[in-house]
Amino acid sequence: MIDSTPALRDIHLPPSPGWWPPAPGWWVVAAFLIVAFAWAARRALRGRKRRRLIAASRREYDRALDAACDAPGKLAAASMLLRRAAHASDPHAATLEGDAWLRFLDGDDPAQPFSMGAGILLRDGGFRREVAGDIAPALSLARQRFIALLERVHA
Repeated sequence: MIDSTPALRDIHLPPSPGWWPPAPGWWVVAAFLIVAFAWAARRALRGRKRRRLIAASRREYDRALDAACDAPGKLAAASMLLRRAAHASDPHAATLEGDAWLRFLDGDDPAQPFSMGAGILLRDGGFRREVAGDIAPALSLARQRFIALLERVHA
């Protein structure tokens, strides 16, 4: 007798998909990674530039103080550099004088190191012939405030 049933063959699986082009989800992941890398690189470059600018400003501050030959000259140089940094931070601040200038330099510090402390020499110390006492605390305080103003500008 003749078998009339057709011969059945095994199931043929389709070929596995290739690696290219990737699925849409991988395109989204790739786009996200590219954007994240670009953001991180830009942030790193801006931070590096900021650090270099602040380091250059510190060197400029130190050179200006080293170039001054006497205590009033050093105080005048520190005051001039503070005014430059203050002008970059707040253009109105560079026009302040006397106690208003010292209050600006105090900022939010409750100790008021410029109005009531060593920084009071910056008000008129650059205009005196001689400065009585040690100017090192005032210069150190001025340097700290100079750097803080620059960091606020370049933030």
